[in-house]
This record gives sequence, structure tokens and C-alpha cells, in this order.
Amino acid sequence: MIAFLGLGTMGLPMATNLLKVHPDLVAWNRSPEPLEIAVSLGATASESAKDALKADVSFSMFSNDAAVDAVLCEENISPNTVHICMASISPELARVLTKRFSDKGAKYISAPVLGRPNVAQSAQLNILAGGDTAEIAKHEKSLLAMGKKVWAISTVPEKANLVKIAVNYNILHAIQALSESVSLVEHHGINGEEFVSVLTNTLFDGVVYKGYGEQVALRNYKPVLFSMDLGRKDLALAEQAAKEANITLPSSSVLAELLEQALKTPELAEQDWAAVSELTLNQET
Repeated sequence: MIAFLGLGTMGLPMATNLLKVHPDLVAWNRSPEPLEIAVSLGATASESAKDALKADVSFSMFSNDAAVDAVLCEENISPNTVHICMASISPELARVLTKRFSDKGAKYISAPVLGRPNVAQSAQLNILAGGDTAEIAKHEKSLLAMGKKVWAISTVPEKANLVKIAVNYNILHAIQALSESVSLVEHHGINGEEFVSVLTNTLFDGVVYKGYGEQVALRNYKPVLFSMDLGRKDLALAEQAAKEANITLPSSSVLAELLEQALKTPELAEQDWAAVSELTLNQET
């Protein structure tokens, strides 16, 4: 039996794609509406997280450490099962979960993803896998139903979470770099959208600059593909990881200050995290 837990903005499209290779998929979610959608698409509803985690292999996608820790608690874990956690969680929690599952005679794999809900919907996620190599290979078909590539990061689950944190840290810098560059040219009378076109058709043609460049230049931050509070959460994870390594991330304090200010600004707090650029773009002249 295969199960998927957590049917939020990322989890539901991921579970929908997993259904294509596992039509007997069992699904669970804390709120009923997404679960009803999954059932309408062919999934079988599980009465509880504990029942879903009795599946031979289960996947989960939750928004933060607290939600993951609550669902993947010791009493919900069954022996002789495999769980693949696809959430962006702290390396610290990944360490706890690795031991927690092992102590219960179960296996744990970290597999956080790169990509927003639209990428999840098209099954084009990049999946960062950490854990037993043979076990990851065994479930590659299921993972590739949700993504285009599985990156075997390490045999240690927490290392996959660390890489995801570092990637998101890089994205936040790209958003801020775009904001500052667009602000610079616009305050000198140059069209920001044309400037971003120059960037993305020459030296910066990657998906991050193209996607976020358009958002910044057009001041269009809806729909929310990655929320402001999740951005602050991921920055905090990077800061925590740096502290554990006893290193300094010089720009993290500036980024943290901007995100905190955006979260305190009502017209920005509920928008995509790219809206943090407004704090740089709308400077007084």
C-alpha cells in the first residue's frame, strides 16, 4: 500500500501525479476539502495519519517543522514501513526523525523538492533525496511520477534538507538582487521590464531570474506560489544551519530585516515572497 499525507498547495498536485502510477493511493489531510478533491480523483481516504503511516511506503508534504513533527510522531509510526518526507524542514528535525523511525523499526528518507505549485502540478519538480541509497532507488519510479529528476544528495537524510535550505537562500538573494537592479535603472528613467528582458536573454537566463524577474518588473505577486511567512521560515533555517556550522552569512541579517518588515506590512504580508522587493523598489527619491 502507498500513502500520501498532507494535501496543501504543494501536496495535492504531488499526490495527484502519484495517483497516475499508484491508482490505489491512500491519502490523508488534516482539513477535509483537499482530501475530498483527492478522493474525487481516485484516492482512498484514510481515517487518520496513523492509519496512513501503516502503508508499506508513505510520502508526506507539510509546511513546517511543527506540522511534520506532530504528524510523524512516535505513536504514529509502524515498524517495517518506509516514509519519505518531502517537506522543507530543518536538518535538526530530520536527524530526530531518522532516529525516531529507526527506533521503531522503520526507515526514513528526506526528499525535499525544488519548485513551486505550478511546477508540482506539471510533475517537473527536482527532488533532493537523502537516505539509504538502495531504498531511494527502489522508490525512484514513485518519485519521478512527481518530478523530473531525483538528486541523490547523501546517505544521511538531513543533508538533503540542508541543500534545499541553501537553494532557497540563493533564491532570496536573486529576488533581492533583481529588486535592487530594477530600482537602480528605474530611478534613472529606464524601463524595468526591458531591463529584466536584457538580463534574462543574456547572462541570467535561468528559471529563477526569468520567473521572479517578471514578478518584480511587473509588480505582480499573485497568485501566491510561495508565501512570505514560508520565506522567513526558510531564511531562519539557513540562519540555524549556519549557527550549527559556526559560520557567518553576512547578508542574512539584511534579508531577515526586509522579510520582517514585509510581514509587518499588511499589503505585502499575504502576497508571494517576491513582494519583499516592494520595499526596495518603492524608495523615496
